[in-house]
Amino acid sequence: MDGDLNNHDVSHSHVDGDECRMEMGFGNYGCSHYRRRCKIITPCCNEIFDCRHCHNDAKNLIEVDPLERHDVPRHEVKRVICSLCNTEQDTQQMCISCGVCLGKYYCSKCKFFDDDVSKNQYHCDKCGICRTGGEENFFHCDRCECCYSNLLKESHSCIEKAMHHNCPVCFEYIFDTTKDITVLPCGHTIHLNCVKEMESRFQYTCPLCLKSYCDMNCVWEKLDEEIASTPMPQIYQNKMVWILCNDCGETCEVNYHIVAHKCLNCKSYNTSQTRGGPTSCSSGVSEMIGRP
Repeated sequence: MDGDLNNHDVSHSHVDGDECRMEMGFGNYGCSHYRRRCKIITPCCNEIFDCRHCHNDAKNLIEVDPLERHDVPRHEVKRVICSLCNTEQDTQQMCISCGVCLGKYYCSKCKFFDDDVSKNQYHCDKCGICRTGGEENFFHCDRCECCYSNLLKESHSCIEKAMHHNCPVCFEYIFDTTKDITVLPCGHTIHLNCVKEMESRFQYTCPLCLKSYCDMNCVWEKLDEEIASTPMPQIYQNKMVWILCNDCGETCEVNYHIVAHKCLNCKSYNTSQTRGGPTSCSSGVSEMIGRP
């Protein structure tokens, strides 16, 4: 019986030791991008950085020679340095020297460490990178070649390689951004903060395809009233112009008006004049939206 108790005590102390190593230094190391207990040695320039974003920020500054600017090939990272004991070693979750956990979340494919597991990280083999939010809450669209929320599974508009481009507002690469992104009804992706910035400037169309991305009916009704109360001079009353609707893609011939031109198909004022005089967009739209 004494032997059983001793074995139990040894086993219990072993578990306590593992838990101690998991928590040792937790939250005290890392950078503005990630909490982690190791630094990476970049394979491209053989320098030490807290994470790939720290490297990319430093190596792409305006002061850096354009020919020298580059991003770290994340999957090629082979060596890390423990932040607690400074031991250089191959990428792995536990330090080979002090035994500390280098990151509670560790992906051997991405060579990625993160102590903040509240992000619910998971690795998507089809994307080839780690994502956040919980694997059970996302699906991978093979045509768009990226992961979307399950809420969009039956409703999103497929666009080939939808996230494999720069944000059309800030020009940061979307696919592996650490910022929140949103999918517009047209299917194009953009940073959520960039959308909010656009809205603060009364811009409600996709920067790529110019389609309206929110309900504009109340604005169209105001434009109806504006046009009705602004009769054109006699010389322009029978003038006709051709317009292209940015929302439905239809072209039609309408009466010329200085305020805006309404699509006969979908009743949108998000149109551009294509023929019949000086070409222009419906300038009255932005003016109407911008009014208090």
